[in-house]
Amino acid sequence: MKKVDTNLFKVLKERGLLYQCTDEEALKKVLESGQPIALYEGTDPTIDSLHIGHCVPYCILRRFQQAGHKVVLLMGGATASIGDPSGKSEMRKVLDKETINSNIEKIKNSLKIFLDFDGDNPAIVVNNKDWFTGYDYVDFMRDIGRHFNVNTMLTNEIYANRIKEGGLTLFELGYMPMQAYDFIHLNKEYGCKLEWGGADQWGNIVAGVELARKLNFEKGTNIQLIGATNPLLLTPEGKKMGKTEKGAIWIDRDKISAYDFYQGIYQTPDACVEMMFALFTDLPMDEIKKLVKEDIIQAKKRLCFEMTKFVRGEADAIEAQQMSENLFSQGGDDAPIVEVEENELPMGICDLLFKTKLAPSKSEARRLIQGGAITFKGERLQRFDLSVSAEDIGDGALLKKGKKSFIKVVVKN
Repeated sequence: MKKVDTNLFKVLKERGLLYQCTDEEALKKVLESGQPIALYEGTDPTIDSLHIGHCVPYCILRRFQQAGHKVVLLMGGATASIGDPSGKSEMRKVLDKETINSNIEKIKNSLKIFLDFDGDNPAIVVNNKDWFTGYDYVDFMRDIGRHFNVNTMLTNEIYANRIKEGGLTLFELGYMPMQAYDFIHLNKEYGCKLEWGGADQWGNIVAGVELARKLNFEKGTNIQLIGATNPLLLTPEGKKMGKTEKGAIWIDRDKISAYDFYQGIYQTPDACVEMMFALFTDLPMDEIKKLVKEDIIQAKKRLCFEMTKFVRGEADAIEAQQMSENLFSQGGDDAPIVEVEENELPMGICDLLFKTKLAPSKSEARRLIQGGAITFKGERLQRFDLSVSAEDIGDGALLKKGKKSFIKVVVKN
């Protein structure tokens, strides 16, 4: 295992990635000690993919792993069955176990973008279903639940919206003790001393640190845990980043095209650009600040390219950049060119949209056509069973999605 990088705390502070900490001096001391620590971050698999807003903690865990620390990723197979009430005005939809398990497998694959699961210091994935299954309810309440004061819990902003709406349930109150116990269990089994998460998880994270303190007093132990959060990516209106008016900026290829991913990043509010650079790139902060200060438009273009390259790969970044540079072209003479082998033709229009990457999937191609978003050779398409021949393409045919996304299809002889 490589030597631990003792500059990590300085990097986190310099890049504005450390927002709250239960004991900042203790965190500084442990990260500068030269000794590796184990840390974890928890994710409830309530959906089958991740968008940019979800990925903020993973960008930071990536830095911990690269610095030589052990990263544990907790999938909330048990807690997802309840649903985190943080910031919610109504109870989350209760998911069945099959959906949760399917979501976990898909998310684990997406996390490979950020973390190394091989090599000398692999990240590991655990599921809290494994330790909550078989834990008798009465035993859990006697061991853990009795350390939680309901009056104190209700003052936490985690429950604020649910209380305001008058709909907080006992079911949801159980979420905080479960997440707190996760920290105790992962400290015992994997030596996790630090829990990391987004700022909206602060109350749940503190609960784990406080639970350890109470158990120390009860059992005469001396387990010292630290909780820390990163700032959330917020729009000027205070809404979480990760979604645009067109929908979420997903990181999975089957959810969004490279072009739409690139354009989604371009819609980043000016106030968020510096933090996005700090999170998703390794550019020095002095260079980032200079870029943002001198020309926010060029800074955004650089951010789009760097993030698309990081998440999707360089080929997708170059392609999306070329399409964006030709955004306002009317005639299509300088449109990006996609060659189709003559022996591939005739080809269904949905297949063509997928091949040219104007649609991330054939089902999405059908949806776009049905919505009137696709034009071929200047004509709006209404049939998704259309077959495109070499004669239809001729010397080159312009295929458009909406007003701004287009490519020129040519037949490769």
